[in-house]
Amino acid sequence: MIRYELAGPDLSEVRFAISPLNELTLSLRALRDPGRFPLHLPWLRGVGTADLDRETLLALTNDRLWTPDFLNPRPRTPLARLEDELEVIAATSPQRVRADLAAVHFEGGPPPVLNGPPQVVLRRVLTALRGYWDACFEPHWQRMRAVLEADIVHRGRTIVHSGMASMFADISPRVTLADDVLAIRLTTSKVDYRRTTAGVGLTVVPTLFTRNPSTPISPEEPPVMFYPARGLGTLWTSDRPQAPRALSDLIGETRSGLLTLLAAPASSTELAVRLGVTPTAVNQHLRAMRAAGLLTSARHGRSVLYLRSDLGDRLVDAVR
Repeated sequence: MIRYELAGPDLSEVRFAISPLNELTLSLRALRDPGRFPLHLPWLRGVGTADLDRETLLALTNDRLWTPDFLNPRPRTPLARLEDELEVIAATSPQRVRADLAAVHFEGGPPPVLNGPPQVVLRRVLTALRGYWDACFEPHWQRMRAVLEADIVHRGRTIVHSGMASMFADISPRVTLADDVLAIRLTTSKVDYRRTTAGVGLTVVPTLFTRNPSTPISPEEPPVMFYPARGLGTLWTSDRPQAPRALSDLIGETRSGLLTLLAAPASSTELAVRLGVTPTAVNQHLRAMRAAGLLTSARHGRSVLYLRSDLGDRLVDAVR
C-alpha cells in the first residue's frame, strides 16, 4: 500500500500530466507479456515486425512487469516532450542506474545486456528506447495523446461536479482519498510506504499501458500515480457509429456520426481515424456544428477537444 499525505493546501497541488517517455517505458509491459494487454494486439502486430533492440528493451522489465524508476520520471510539464525527457534520463547518475536496475532484477541480478559500466548501459538503453519510439510510437503518438487528453478532460469535469475524492474513486477501487490521504493498493508488489507531498505536490499521469494504478517503487521518488486511461477500447479501431436514421437524414451521415461519438470528449484527429475520413473534412464539420450550438470545444495543450453541448444531447435523445 502506498499512501501520499495531501495535507491541507497541498490538495490544490494535484496536477495532471502526459508523458511520452512514461508511455514508452510502461509499454514494455505489453512487449514482454502481450496476453495481458489484448486491446493493444493490433498495435503489437506492427511492433512485432519492427527492427528493434529487443534484448535491451525486454531486459528493462521483470516477470512482475516492474520497470526502473529512473525511466519513469515525474513529468515536469503537463505536456512533456520526449526529447526533454530523454535529456533528463541521460543525466541519471551511474549510482542511480545501477541501483534501479538491481531493484527491478532483485532475483539473480540484471540480464547480461544490462551488465557493464553504468554509463555504457545507459547509452545502450537510450538508443534502444529512441529506436523503439521512432518505429512504434511516433507514427501513432498524436492518436495516443488524444485519448490521454480526453481522459484528463473527463477527470477535470468529475472534480468540478463531484470533488477530488470522487475523481480518484472513479479511477479504480484500489484508489481512495480520505482525510487528505491518498491510498493506492498495488497488485503485483509488496512495496509499502507513506510520504507527504508537501512542497512537491502529486502528479497524476494517465497511461495506455497499465491495467491498475501504479507508483514509483522507491519512497524517495517524487509522488506520482500512473493510472489506466479511459477510451483504450477505441484507440486502435476505425469505426462508424450507428447513428439514428432520423438524425442521419436530418444532418447527414458524417455529422450524425460525429454527434454520436462526441458523448465523450475527442480531438479532430481521433475522430477522423474512427470515422475513416480526413482531418480536414472532420474539422469543417466540427466548425459548422459548433457554430450551430451542437458542440462545445476546449483547448488542452496543442489539441482542441470537442464535446456535445446540451442542445446536441437533446437532439440525439429526441431522435432515438
